[in-house]
Amino acid sequence: MSSSRLRKLGLLCALTLSAVATQTAHAGKTVDAIKQRGSIQCGVSTGVAGFSLPDSQGNWSGFDVDLCRGIAAALLGDANKVNFVPLNSQQRFSAIQSGEVDVLARNTTWTLNRDASLGLSFTGVTYYDGQGFLVPKKLKVTSARQLKNAEVCVQSGTTNEKNLADYFRSQNVKIKPVVFEGFEASFKAFFSGRCQAYTTDISGLAGVRNKEAKNPDDYVILPEVISKEPLGPAVRRGDDEWFAIVRWVAFALIEAEEYGITRANVDAIKAENKDPAIGRLLGSTEDTGKLLGLDRDWAYRAIKSVGNYGEIFARNVGPESVLKLPRGLNNLWNKGGILYAPPVR
Repeated sequence: MSSSRLRKLGLLCALTLSAVATQTAHAGKTVDAIKQRGSIQCGVSTGVAGFSLPDSQGNWSGFDVDLCRGIAAALLGDANKVNFVPLNSQQRFSAIQSGEVDVLARNTTWTLNRDASLGLSFTGVTYYDGQGFLVPKKLKVTSARQLKNAEVCVQSGTTNEKNLADYFRSQNVKIKPVVFEGFEASFKAFFSGRCQAYTTDISGLAGVRNKEAKNPDDYVILPEVISKEPLGPAVRRGDDEWFAIVRWVAFALIEAEEYGITRANVDAIKAENKDPAIGRLLGSTEDTGKLLGLDRDWAYRAIKSVGNYGEIFARNVGPESVLKLPRGLNNLWNKGGILYAPPVR
């Protein structure tokens, strides 16, 4: 083939790729099913304070709940078009694999094993956590290394169970794990005196201490953080369009906090803004939604419905909540944390 024909062929390929790249994204089978159904099936916990918890009327609230509502607002135009499906640790992965739920937003740790072997794709980290220990103050224990021969309540089917064994083996300290199938069974056994310590993610420890203990001040979270627990939503592998929507809604909420856009001021900023980056995010200057198969107001609706990441954190797990957890690693990258979203452009 002549060099002239090669150049022409290369040019044709480049133009074709460019055209494909600039086309509006086509909805995948998950998005089609959601639109036909008219709601998102969101897999959540059976009840973890601060993350996903129903009240006596069955109304759900929490960090993970708000994320699903933000996705519904972006895709369906209504944050209330979500069905929350409570799942225990053993049910959660089969539920997403089988299609019972569209997204798993159930304070689930992103690990290699789960990412590579369960047919899932984690869309990103929405909460950086770590495993710790809760003990009664009356034991006068100040370090996990003092738990020699102690019975430690833990839930089966979680990363916590393996982390518990790994940590104390590395410390050459013998403990007696007491394993329970359910989250509720594990912490209730601890508060009844069955174990001297209880272990799970630190956010979970704060939640059960404040919600379940007769007197929360009678219990203390020990200083050791024995693992990295990056928590985030997961979707079924193979549907890139749905994966991108879930991922970018979370990123948009993080970006909104960085730009100072809140649920209260988003309308004013959208109307008056002259910053190109904010215009792209809110759809006032560019239509980024077409790249996701959404309309131009996708991010605006998510922010208007649930607020930015900082607002979601504050009311569910932060200073405004019963958990009163510090932002810590979950602060923005320019405020001492490691939270960071790629730019919407």
